[in-house]
Amino acid sequence: MVCDYELAEIVCQDCGIVIRSNMMDQGPEWRAFDSEQRERRARTGAPLTYTIHDKGLTTLIDWHNRDISGKGFEPGQKAQVYRLRKWHRRIRIFDAQERNLAHALSELSKIAETLNIPRNVLETASMVYRKAIKQKLIRGRSIRGMAAAAIYIACRQCKFTRTLEEVAEASGLSKKEVGRRYRFLVKELNYFIPPCTPRQYALRLIAQLAMEGEAEEIAQRILELASELRLTSGRGPAGVAAAATYIASVLTGERKTQREIAELARVTEVTIRNRYKSLIEHLNFTVYL
Repeated sequence: MVCDYELAEIVCQDCGIVIRSNMMDQGPEWRAFDSEQRERRARTGAPLTYTIHDKGLTTLIDWHNRDISGKGFEPGQKAQVYRLRKWHRRIRIFDAQERNLAHALSELSKIAETLNIPRNVLETASMVYRKAIKQKLIRGRSIRGMAAAAIYIACRQCKFTRTLEEVAEASGLSKKEVGRRYRFLVKELNYFIPPCTPRQYALRLIAQLAMEGEAEEIAQRILELASELRLTSGRGPAGVAAAATYIASVLTGERKTQREIAELARVTEVTIRNRYKSLIEHLNFTVYL
């Protein structure tokens, strides 16, 4: 089939029969020859986002008190625009559930900004919280605690490494409180949360320590062999990843102390030494300190 845009027809290339005619052009009436020109001429708004309670469908009246040409408003116009802003802000949130959602999404954004969480994880956390509201799981529970639990669920689902302790610190709550809310949401929403792997922790540790790619390859190889030999079963992934990172730092000459790695991995130096001895013994290689 060949599309003839000048005649607005679809024609068969073999026999020439007109399959469809008088087609309507669904595209814009303007043309753009580069991305900058396309963005400037487009008249659509921002895409939908679940991080805003109204999904970003409403508009905002700014506070500049100037018209489109940059000229300032008269005193009467300022008072009129002030009233418009006030009522516009009120009608955006029309009931208690909407007010709860707006407050919770602002808490989600604060926690995500503190933890330096990417946009896709924040969108996932917003979806988790919206599902909890829809099933009426928020009533009688702390908004901040449920928001922190939604953030932690989103991090686990998106395989973005953030520990429960970090989420609790960012939200200003105890680890016990966030853990309780997390288990409640997982149970009630029937989520499957994949377990954290030592590889995820190792990648983050190496990035935080600013180590080179060779150290990352060695650490990943050590963890692969340890997994094949079942040395990671029943052990905390953070401790195993910290030990593998320490071994990689010694082998590549980028020596990092056990204390430095332990502080970043949030484990003790004793844990690193124990995992280090286990890996050295079973993987059959020698590290000269």
